[in-house]
Amino acid sequence: MREALKEAKKALKIEEVPVGAVIVKDGKVIARAHNTKETKKDSTNHAEILAIKKACKKLDSWRLLDCEMYVTLEPCSMCAGALINSRIKKLYIGTDDNKTGACGSVLNLLEDYKFNHKIEVEKYILKKECEDELKKFFKFLRERNKSRKSNNEVDNK
Repeated sequence: MREALKEAKKALKIEEVPVGAVIVKDGKVIARAHNTKETKKDSTNHAEILAIKKACKKLDSWRLLDCEMYVTLEPCSMCAGALINSRIKKLYIGTDDNKTGACGSVLNLLEDYKFNHKIEVEKYILKKECEDELKKFFKFLRERNKSRKSNNEVDNK
């Protein structure tokens, strides 16, 4: 999870929601990624999707059998579906996403449905550290928006 946190910090530096993901096979990181949805203007550029694409390329297969993903924030429904389809063996989650989480918070695609593949899930790995990165980001956004609002009020006078 520490490697996923490094990726989340990269996202934070470019003003993206700080989510990082790494994929591990046989104890070695084979793919890593962070959100680039805003910078690339692509709604599918979530850390999980980008990491899956890199791992598939590395293994020359769409099946990520015996691979594990570490992700700092609970995957959304798009990412949970991609995890199922890519046959990830195990998912480690840093913290819940109470707005769009699809691995137990809002809904649970990994357990509540009869898909052709089951993923083992372990939650709250370095939870505080993962939450802290998200809190930093949203605090930054609030302060930036407050500053912009203040500047607009001055300009309008």
